[in-house]
Amino acid sequence: MKASNFESMTNEQLKAKIAELKEELFNLRFRLATGQLENVMQISSVRKDIARAMTVQRQKELKADR
Repeated sequence: MKASNFESMTNEQLKAKIAELKEELFNLRFRLATGQLENVMQISSVRKDIARAMTVQRQKELKADR
């Protein structure tokens, strides 16, 4: 997911999306540990999405403080 998609979300939507992505990352790690994960690149993709969402969230917080 691109950062521009996260920028159009509200703060509450961002929080929900981050929680959803973290849960997905947990599930992917669990599947990796049990040997059921076929595409390990999904883990890095989800981690990057979490980082993008958290970056946009922080930028919005800083913009609101001004």
